[in-house]
Amino acid sequence: MSETRKLKLGIPKGSLQDSTIEIFNNAGFKVRIESRSYFPDCDDPELELVLLRAQEMSRYVEDGALDAGITGHDWIVENDSDVHEICELRYSKATRRNVRWVVAIPEASEMKSVKDLAGKRIATELVEATKRYLASHGVEAHVEFSWGATEVKVPALVDAIVDVTETGSSLRANKLRILDTVLESSTRLICNHPAWADSWKREKLENIAMLVIGAIEAEGKVGLKMNVPAVRLNEALAAMPKGITNPTISHLSDDNWRALEIIVDKSIVRSIIPDLRKAGAEGLIEYPLNKVIY
Repeated sequence: MSETRKLKLGIPKGSLQDSTIEIFNNAGFKVRIESRSYFPDCDDPELELVLLRAQEMSRYVEDGALDAGITGHDWIVENDSDVHEICELRYSKATRRNVRWVVAIPEASEMKSVKDLAGKRIATELVEATKRYLASHGVEAHVEFSWGATEVKVPALVDAIVDVTETGSSLRANKLRILDTVLESSTRLICNHPAWADSWKREKLENIAMLVIGAIEAEGKVGLKMNVPAVRLNEALAAMPKGITNPTISHLSDDNWRALEIIVDKSIVRSIIPDLRKAGAEGLIEYPLNKVIY
């Protein structure tokens, strides 16, 4: 028997780790990480997983040490990596929003625009992208790498910071305000160009992308099933919101009844179930979803 082919895939260690593992599990890939191990177990024998910091993922993918990986668009830009971006994965450590790298300054600062950063000292983890951003505005400033706790360095140690924010709550808690946005970022599935040119690896990556996107799309959605008297079918349909598909209508053994099924946002279920009951729906069942694939 021929040896099983392998796709070497980098999983981001750190803030995205838990959410990535959860999404992969929902996508059908059972991933388990032993304590202190950087090589997660996966029930897919064609996948060889490696835990790696998102900050350096794109470099190892570009160099061919990994075939593919999951990382943020921000780190691809920071590393100036020449990789193929297969798809956007709309998730982050807390929400499904894009994250933003922003220039933040003290609330009391008199700086009003990017031009006011000229000659200032700026701390950030995103050094190269920040330098390119400043250059694009014709601004010269001293940009230094920050090893963490960046928010507390203003104003005692630096004049401004470039830091990542998802909700802005941490900046507000540290009495900082946003001066400008350097870039927006979301999570990406990437691979190197030789891997994308390999027909087996490309198909494997496309299948992974489809299943993972399906798992992400399923978050926040549920399925609803119910039985409705045939004479009240139109009334029940009118009480249904627009779902991602039209309702499925099926005949039951008793021709006086119909079965209805629809997928809707979880957030609206509490408001539509009472309306469906008023429209004659019975035997309502709400069920969770692992994947929604369009």
